[in-house]
Amino acid sequence: MVVVDASALAAVIFTEPEGPIVLEWLREQPQLAAPAILPFELANTARTKIRKRPADARALRANLADGLERRIHFRPVDFSAVLDLALTSDLSAYDASYLWLARSLGVPLITLDKKLAAAAQKL
Repeated sequence: MVVVDASALAAVIFTEPEGPIVLEWLREQPQLAAPAILPFELANTARTKIRKRPADARALRANLADGLERRIHFRPVDFSAVLDLALTSDLSAYDASYLWLARSLGVPLITLDKKLAAAAQKL
C-alpha cells in the first residue's frame, strides 16, 4: 500500500509529462490510500485546466471521471494531528493530511509536490 497525493494522481489522469513515471510507481503498488480530500483536489485541478484550456473541457472532465473511478481506499485522518504536522512542517493542512496518513499507516507517500516530498524526507 502507498498513499498517493493529488499532484501524483493528477499527473496520471490528466496525462501530464510526469504521468508515466508516477504510473510506473503506482503499478508496483496494488493498493492506494488517500485522505478524503483527494477527489476535491482533483476536481480543482480539472477546474484550473479547463479555465486555461476551455476547448479541452470535455476531455478533462472525462479524465477526471476516469481518475475518480480508480480503486483508492479513502482513510480518515486525525485533524488535530494533521494541524500539528502542518504547523511544524510548514505545509498546508491539505498536504499535511497526506503526509500524516502515510506516516500513520507506515507506508510510502507518492507525491510530485517538492515541498511535501521534502517534508516527508525530513520526517
